[in-house]
Amino acid sequence: MWSPEKIAALLAEDVPYGDLTTDLLGIGSAPARMVFRLRQAGVVAGIEAAAQLIRAAGGAAELQSATGARVEAGTVLLRAEGPAGALHRGWKVSQTLVEYLSGIATATAALVEAARAVNPHIAVVTTRKTFPGVKAAMIEAIKAGGALPHRLGLSETVLVFPEHRAFLPDTLAALARLKREAPEKRVVVEVDTLDGVEAILPAAPDILQCEKMAPEGIAEVVALVRAAGIAVKVAAAGGVNAGNAAAYAAAGADILVTSAPYWAKPADVKVVLEPA
Repeated sequence: MWSPEKIAALLAEDVPYGDLTTDLLGIGSAPARMVFRLRQAGVVAGIEAAAQLIRAAGGAAELQSATGARVEAGTVLLRAEGPAGALHRGWKVSQTLVEYLSGIATATAALVEAARAVNPHIAVVTTRKTFPGVKAAMIEAIKAGGALPHRLGLSETVLVFPEHRAFLPDTLAALARLKREAPEKRVVVEVDTLDGVEAILPAAPDILQCEKMAPEGIAEVVALVRAAGIAVKVAAAGGVNAGNAAAYAAAGADILVTSAPYWAKPADVKVVLEPA
């Protein structure tokens, strides 16, 4: 559930000083009803927040679906009733929220399904490149689509980039120190070439995050790891999307790291608002 403060802030952003049109027309007290439907099949996200928005605006909302539900075109997601003024205030901000988040959830599900059709056990995770200020909502959407967050923030995980290694006189010694000093954390190291993989493997990181390598490159990394006999997971990152997820899974990647769902086209939610 979204906090009351967050819901109030979203409404205040869209309706800071009242609804001028509805107020001038004098229809605010008329009884009304509103229905949300998804025009295409997809995965629902954000519908609970939409209901909270409508209630905060002064209407009554009844959920017909839930975040994470996979629905067919035309499925009713939410029904609302109340004064026309209340429903007009809650209408667009709630509709837009459901459209954006359901678009992300649907795109995530497509990517997950493509990868797991090849490897049912592959992990699909999304980066921390969420739009600032709405991370919680975007993470809720990717989870609805079947993925998990790769990295919620810098405080959570140990991920060594080339930009870190540029400051290290001895990378292997530094990685060994990380494993000693943060034994409860997995050490992830980003690499972008086979030479880089070979240079890092002696440190036995928990995960090699292979940046912008083609599926063929990932297959070579997997072969190197297996030949070394080290328990290292291989993550494909950078450019992973629904169109190539199956190829990366077939190449042997254990993990797919992606930002693609965050840029998904919004879902199309039809809203009918009419007199009750």
